[in-house]
Amino acid sequence: MAAATSWTDYPLKLVPTPRYDTKKTDMWTEGASHMCNVHNALFRGFNSIYQQAPHVVDADKAAFIGYCQTWVKFLHSHTEHEEKGMFVIAEELFQEKVFADMHEAHGQNSMCRIRRSNVSANLFLTEAILGPLNDFEAYLASTAAKPSDFSAPRAIAILDALRTPFESHFNEEVARIASFATHARAPAADSDEERETVAKFEKWGQNSLMEPGVTDVLVFFLLNMDREHEEGLWRDWPPIPAPVRWAMVNVAGQWHRSWWKFASCDAAGKRRALYARGQA
Repeated sequence: MAAATSWTDYPLKLVPTPRYDTKKTDMWTEGASHMCNVHNALFRGFNSIYQQAPHVVDADKAAFIGYCQTWVKFLHSHTEHEEKGMFVIAEELFQEKVFADMHEAHGQNSMCRIRRSNVSANLFLTEAILGPLNDFEAYLASTAAKPSDFSAPRAIAILDALRTPFESHFNEEVARIASFATHARAPAADSDEERETVAKFEKWGQNSLMEPGVTDVLVFFLLNMDREHEEGLWRDWPPIPAPVRWAMVNVAGQWHRSWWKFASCDAAGKRRALYARGQA
């Protein structure tokens, strides 16, 4: 693997945040950038799994399976919180189903149960994402009782089936949110409506990271959130007081401490060499 792809920018390419790309600071650019940060943490998680799987020794397989299962839980919880929170807030604001196709891609539309011959392109995306994701989840569960049975080629084959539609869908979400800045019903800048909407989104964002699990999903997110990314633009995001952030990683992280050696960043949020690749 080339030196340029020696960290967690392969096989999924990290997505530039709209704020970094455009230098805009309106609520939709900021919101899309925050979503992009979460997606990039999921991408780093995917890449850290993909790159390390072939190098994990038997003694570390149980911990690696736990790390992988946390990534799956993170992805499931993220999409579920989008459906129940962020999508609802936006669609109530705009009085329009601006995420109709995203609902389908997340598998929330009853049409997902119809026969293949009748499905739309978005429903093919549903199958393309949820099928491999569920396969990966089932495979991890099947090896948890006997971790030595974990097969890197089998895991990577499933991830290969997932990666292209997963990457495409999550990139599209970020672009969609940023585009709302020009929506006819977007709140006026500095208005009470804008402040109220931002507060709703911020509350949703906090809950979406805390509710899935402070000893697994939250730790996974923080240890795959590169605080030096984009010239340190997101060093203080999410806005967690330093002592609290430290406790989340170093105290809450103790429950599953053997898992976190596979993460892409250290406790300070700085990128580090991938553990299992160094064991090869």
